[in-house]
Amino acid sequence: MDAPAIELKGITKTFGHIIANENVNITVNRGEILSILGENGSGKTTLMNMIAGIYFPDEGHIFIDGKEVAISSPKDALDLKIGMIHQHFKLVDVFDATENIVLGITDGKYDVKASAKKIKETCDKYGFEIDLNKKIYEMSVSEKQTVEIVKVLYRGADILILDEPTAVLTPQETQKLFNVLRKMKEDGKSIIIITHKLNEVLEISDRVSVLRKGKYIGTIETAEANESILTEMMVGEKVSLDIERSEPENSVDRLIVKGVDYYNREGVQVLKDVSFTAKSGEILGIAGIAGSGQRELLEAIAGLLKVSGGDILYNNPKTEQTESLKDKTPMQIRNLGVRLSFVPEDRLGMGLVGNMDIIDNMMLRSYRGGKGAFLHRKQPKELADRIIKDLQVVTPDAKTPVRRLSGGNVQKVLVGREISSSPTVLMAAYPVRGLDINSSYIIYNLLNEQKEKGVAVIFVGEDLDVLIDLCDKILVICGGRVTGLVDAREAKKEEIGLLMTKGHTNGGDSDE
Repeated sequence: MDAPAIELKGITKTFGHIIANENVNITVNRGEILSILGENGSGKTTLMNMIAGIYFPDEGHIFIDGKEVAISSPKDALDLKIGMIHQHFKLVDVFDATENIVLGITDGKYDVKASAKKIKETCDKYGFEIDLNKKIYEMSVSEKQTVEIVKVLYRGADILILDEPTAVLTPQETQKLFNVLRKMKEDGKSIIIITHKLNEVLEISDRVSVLRKGKYIGTIETAEANESILTEMMVGEKVSLDIERSEPENSVDRLIVKGVDYYNREGVQVLKDVSFTAKSGEILGIAGIAGSGQRELLEAIAGLLKVSGGDILYNNPKTEQTESLKDKTPMQIRNLGVRLSFVPEDRLGMGLVGNMDIIDNMMLRSYRGGKGAFLHRKQPKELADRIIKDLQVVTPDAKTPVRRLSGGNVQKVLVGREISSSPTVLMAAYPVRGLDINSSYIIYNLLNEQKEKGVAVIFVGEDLDVLIDLCDKILVICGGRVTGLVDAREAKKEEIGLLMTKGHTNGGDSDE
């Protein structure tokens, strides 16, 4: 029997007092797709980064094709034909696809025709669709991911590691990626996927290896697994995977968006005549391909962007008056008594300050100026401690800088802080992106609790199954326009996927 493509024996990695991986043993065979599952902070990415040469193990051994190797840099990994496609792409925006693919493997001079021919051969072989002359900044997320995959294949990789490859892809784009991965598997490539989407794990993988709190729990044949089995392996106990959607009660119009237009700094129209109503006691989902205007829409409502047309109206339950939020700053919106909370897509860019600890990040939401040189930290500390406990944030303590937390734990801190402000409108952009299954359901339950308290919840999501199960209505956006409003209880995933990509305008449906 041939030796495994990769064999990890007794791999241990620590960062100070934190044990990221402890005595991990995993094998990956040739011509196999292996999924790596685990909760946030379970050590998945750390383990893969050691194979990719970003980290070096403190203990243990790595074997490639039966031969022990030392991988001390990404170049070492590439020399061993290992390539990793990271969750956050490492591309130069002002370069085109070809330039990014060949970047770093020439001395600055390269044969454009020869390179383009070789790249096209790779694309044709595996079924990639990409414009090699297109600039990265002009590309969709799916196109950028394709460039990353072609880049490592061009460099000769036959062991590929993909970190959350479907995080921001539509169902159709995900299926295209899976078709490519199957062709690569048939060609003898070994593929490792880090993901949190259990339905995709069951669809694409041959085997699944599970980590929990840095330790290897076991490997199971996908044919013998289901979502409940995998979740129990990850968490250590049975977890309910049902989203209990309650019926809205006494809903009233809380936020009314009327014909909103927005042009960005380059003069490109990002939002085009967007209209919808968010009702109290309901969850309104927003679906769309990444970059369709979801972020700009929420930022406009929050007062972070100035719209060029239309209006944003808020029905204030305290004054029973309708207030226009158009052209108002976030502070002016707050001074009107509008209790609006916003969980942005960019966690550390807009939501939290990475170098500040969890306590200080709580204060960002509540501090509005005061007298004296000292700030009171008692209430923010109590809030930080409560969020850490209730949302199971993995951190040494509340004084830990947020940048030291895993992406999922950063998200928990941000969501917890926004919900704690008792909003009447809660907007959340991809609040479970990067979260494990258990943490995701904690967030879903929190959003449902807000709904039952009468909050108007706007939920921008990327998992259509979740949007259908969690939301009351789903607004679909394509290219900055509303292309449909569907009842989530009756919606079909394929129907939403078509509205996300084909841009069929659906008349008055957008103005509920």
